[in-house]
Amino acid sequence: MNEMSIAQEITSEKQYAIGVIGDIPALMAFWEMFRDQANDAVLREIGIVGAALPGQSALPGIYEQAHGIPLYGSWQSMLEQHPEINMIIEASGRKPLQTELRKCLPDTVTLVERDCANFFIRLLTSDKIWVACKLDLLHTQTMLKTIIDQLDEEILFLDVDGNVLGCNQTVADNLGRSKREIVGERVETVFQRQQANGFLDNIRKGKSSETIATSVDEEGRAHYHRIYTYPIANEDGNVSHVVAMRRDITRRTYLEQRLQQAEKLASIGELSTYIAHEIRNPLFTISGFANSLMRSEELDEGSREKLSIILEESKRLDVILKSIMNFTRPTDADATEMDLNDSVRNTMEVMGMGFSGQGIDLNLELDPSVAKVKANEEQIRQSLINLVKNSVEAMPGGGLLTIRTSMDEGYVRLTVTDTGVGIAPELRDKLFSPFYSTKGKGSGLGLAMIRKIMDELGGEVELTSRENEGTSVTLYLPPVAAIESLAEEPGS
Repeated sequence: MNEMSIAQEITSEKQYAIGVIGDIPALMAFWEMFRDQANDAVLREIGIVGAALPGQSALPGIYEQAHGIPLYGSWQSMLEQHPEINMIIEASGRKPLQTELRKCLPDTVTLVERDCANFFIRLLTSDKIWVACKLDLLHTQTMLKTIIDQLDEEILFLDVDGNVLGCNQTVADNLGRSKREIVGERVETVFQRQQANGFLDNIRKGKSSETIATSVDEEGRAHYHRIYTYPIANEDGNVSHVVAMRRDITRRTYLEQRLQQAEKLASIGELSTYIAHEIRNPLFTISGFANSLMRSEELDEGSREKLSIILEESKRLDVILKSIMNFTRPTDADATEMDLNDSVRNTMEVMGMGFSGQGIDLNLELDPSVAKVKANEEQIRQSLINLVKNSVEAMPGGGLLTIRTSMDEGYVRLTVTDTGVGIAPELRDKLFSPFYSTKGKGSGLGLAMIRKIMDELGGEVELTSRENEGTSVTLYLPPVAAIESLAEEPGS
């Protein structure tokens, strides 16, 4: 490509075609200024098509620094070769040369003297630097947004009044809404009341803090979240914004609860032997003497009443001791194959007799295709009785009791559902703990025993509930595998 075609290419998209005039030191300084202020590509970007060295010979390095911009021995030669030039930059600052150019340049060519050129060059290069900084900032912003959106934790940007100013994609995905819909709302309209209160309480503290809050999903399952808040202060030191993060700790909380329960069971197991020998024996003695005294004809009515109370309390204590001892024994010693549907049907034929007088409707949905399970039938029956009793007590004014069997993900499911008062979220993590009861009576071992039976069978217990709507408890029982039947056949 010749010099003329290069100039045409350079000026084809530029408003100005520029020629530079000066001596060698001035041109060297001119190129160096561009290289220091921005980069060599600016020379072409502003449309420089040639440079003139009046009365001087070109140095070898000039061509390299000018990136192919042609040099001429006079400004007249440059204008002859590049008639498209409409602006001249005089880079030397020499007064005689400037005077000559003012007199001789045609009216179509604008003369820009060195001081003025330096000003506009610095302005141009400053603009280039600003654009580069803007691009770098956008890149950093995009990278940071991508990282935050990829985090599993939910992150919100709030003002001090609890209004949502921004959030990451995890928040939008978990809520099933877009970011645009969430931004501008108050935090209590985005999350459930208890969760929102956790955010607002931390905001009011005005310092970094954390709390744990519970929520209930549409299926009635409890979720646990740890909420962190980090205040952002303005130049005056006053909190102006808050970064809030919500982390789902449901699985970890569940495992911690199971570990705590296992530790409780271990403690109960260690105490059971002591209880059996050190408490039951004196209890039998007390009961025996009380019974003996009750048969005495010399007792007055007041003494007989007191002895009756002693006997009644002794029996109650004996029942509690038996429950504790049964709770600590292995439960799967007598496991056999059983038909779950038959067991449920037989149990509810007896229990359901009194439901009509309590205003309770019984609905059995027994799937005939469910597999058999290997368990102690009496223990499964007792587990069902405990669940049904809990449901009946939760519906004092009557309601619907549904018992359902089904297959799900390799398990046989037994589900007991009521339309009772439901269970508050803050109580759910305690229900399966030994000796915890919301009724004010009993040993509080019913649900704990059910979970213990399921654990030893390799099954699971799941509870879902919504206040004033009802509760559902599902037992996941391992089915009898076909390989077990094959192993018992002759020659297998």
